[in-house]
Amino acid sequence: MASIFTKIISGEIPCYKIAETDEFLAFLDINPNTKGHALCIPKKEVDKIFDLDEATYMELMAFSRKVALAIEKVIPCNRVGVSVIGLEVPHVHVHLIPLHSMDDARFIKKEKLSTEEFQETADAIKAQL
Repeated sequence: MASIFTKIISGEIPCYKIAETDEFLAFLDINPNTKGHALCIPKKEVDKIFDLDEATYMELMAFSRKVALAIEKVIPCNRVGVSVIGLEVPHVHVHLIPLHSMDDARFIKKEKLSTEEFQETADAIKAQL
């Protein structure tokens, strides 16, 4: 069964896209810890990050780095944190979270954004890539 991320990749489910290559996709998390919280995923559906072949793993990290640098240019924060947990969706995904404090990395506090705020944020980050 296709994961929700596979459905996003295929266009069955919409997203606030930030970046895309033939192999990877970055989009805003719709339940963000903070404004600018993004997910970077491989288009190939693989459940666990360390099950990726080494080349794909390294390319995903390089892709995530580019997105994180763009986020830092747009979202005021102390730094962009990286988290790979993978329990909630069985498809590799790297969380890029603009951090103001350690609590922002804990997935316990969520930020509410309007459709317009999501789109403006995605557009601003995309413009930095």
